[in-house]
Amino acid sequence: MPVYEYACQDCKKRFEVRSSLEEREKTKVQCPDCKSEKVERVFSAFYAKTSRKS
Repeated sequence: MPVYEYACQDCKKRFEVRSSLEEREKTKVQCPDCKSEKVERVFSAFYAKTSRKS
């Protein structure tokens, strides 16, 4: 399941939500700290490690 990163516009905290694409489209995301629905999706970099040398 994908992990989505969000930032709350009210309390400025960042948090992650693990949900399927279907769940993400159906439900409203809330900040776990202040329960606000004023959240914005954050796009972050990721790191992938492979067994091949480059």
